[in-house]
Amino acid sequence: MKLRVLGCSGGIGGDRRTTSLALDHDILIDAGSGVGNLSLVEMTQIRHIFVTHSHLDHIAFIPMLLDSIFDSITTPIVVHGQAETLAALRTHVFNNVIWPDFSVLPAIDNPVFRYQEMALGEVVEVGGRRISMLPVKHTVPAVGYYVESDSGAFAFSGDTSVNDTLWQALNACARLDFIIVETAFEDKDEQLGKLAQHYTPRVLARDLQKLKHRPSVYITHNKPGVEDTIAAECQRHIQGYALNFLSGGEIIAL
Repeated sequence: MKLRVLGCSGGIGGDRRTTSLALDHDILIDAGSGVGNLSLVEMTQIRHIFVTHSHLDHIAFIPMLLDSIFDSITTPIVVHGQAETLAALRTHVFNNVIWPDFSVLPAIDNPVFRYQEMALGEVVEVGGRRISMLPVKHTVPAVGYYVESDSGAFAFSGDTSVNDTLWQALNACARLDFIIVETAFEDKDEQLGKLAQHYTPRVLARDLQKLKHRPSVYITHNKPGVEDTIAAECQRHIQGYALNFLSGGEIIAL
């Protein structure tokens, strides 16, 4: 498996792109503005999109992707997500007001994409990669993802805050080579983190103590302009892990 970071910022500005991870050549995990870093040819190779939740920084480029390649693909792209997330896409995005409903275009029996509801505990296998949802806590219904194959396993938290469910689910996994976990705010904004349900470095360090594995840890989803502060605070609080800070264009191989 090879994971390419298309976008990993909590916002935009300069070279910052919002969350999207390309798994090999055919799968996206989330589809924020980082999708725009794919070439048109690369876009046509995407067959599955696994969405963590409905917030715009994680789904904004699904419509643009579909519109860019709709006449270049012969089978629908499958958009996977929990029921509430897919309902939000139907109601608020692909509603023929904000964007055309490509789930029935160009024809109802030949759409550009189709929805595939996914539930916690369900495993979707795509070309030897087994993908399952992880329970997390955010301001809207949200999940993370656990991805494993014969070559290794990793987890992506999506957007989350203090919880036991994510860490319990990961403790039940036999293998965890690395985890990509969000840390949106500085320590001084811990109260804001509670309200927005995002981690700060100090709070993440406490929650990591619930994890029995010792994977490499990649920090993602920093708010623009405070990346250096968040990095310094993570390095101060998080001990006993190989600590990394995700960057756009990075490739992680398993």
